[in-house]
Amino acid sequence: MSTVSVRIDEDLIASARVAAKAEFRTVQGQVEFWAKVGRAALDNPDLPASFIAESLMSMAEPREDSTPFVPREREGT
Repeated sequence: MSTVSVRIDEDLIASARVAAKAEFRTVQGQVEFWAKVGRAALDNPDLPASFIAESLMSMAEPREDSTPFVPREREGT
């Protein structure tokens, strides 16, 4: 992947630094994640941003670490 330098407000970088530490990402990774969430939110205005963020995080997890969905048994069946 190639990289490009961009100018970003220092306050935004400071916020990204705090969030990145909490989310176990690099500052660059945090800004990229926010950009992906923002782009997806604009493309899907009916979805809550939290749902979009959680969906993107789950898609990034290794497939072998995922737990298969098993529906609960219906009562009385």
